[in-house]
Amino acid sequence: MEIVTPHGPARAEIDPVPAPRFLLVLTHGSAGGVDAPDLLAVRDAVLGIGGLVARVTQPFRLRGARAPGSAVKQDEAWAAAVAEVRRSHPGLPLVQGGRSNGARVACRTAGAVGAEAVVALAFPLHPPSRPERSRAQELRAAGVDVLAVSGDRDPFGVPAAEDVARLVVLPGEGHDLKKDPALVGEAVAGWLDSRARARR
Repeated sequence: MEIVTPHGPARAEIDPVPAPRFLLVLTHGSAGGVDAPDLLAVRDAVLGIGGLVARVTQPFRLRGARAPGSAVKQDEAWAAAVAEVRRSHPGLPLVQGGRSNGARVACRTAGAVGAEAVVALAFPLHPPSRPERSRAQELRAAGVDVLAVSGDRDPFGVPAAEDVARLVVLPGEGHDLKKDPALVGEAVAGWLDSRARARR
């Protein structure tokens, strides 16, 4: 699914399920793609609990850039992409998320797009070796419940439990969360399943 945004085209890869319970829109990190091991594991696990999953490649990555540039423009493009995906699948509760930089975008735009929760994979709490440059405020400002899944060996740091609704720290994992991606998927699907059950 090709999507027009104010800052270039985006692309959504949508995995449907019969009678979906909710819509999960996921995105990649700065230099990666939507086929990252943790994103695929989350997709598979969430499809297994009846969630419709859309993985969105943002305009800067379709242009071949390895950095998103202006956060304002990135967020505007993301909001447009999510709105288009929602138009194709109306009426479903929206959860959005991503890995690394994508997790930051999901937190920053949660209110603007009407998401009811955020999934933050490997949220980059600070640049490596620069803990004084914390981005924790983006987690706190999301305005909705945030699930953070991080590895205990992530050089970008691990969020504080008090800054998110739920924190899962996976032993031995680094920033790429690829040692055992299935555990990432299980953590996300379990949390989203409990939320969907509570909604009923």
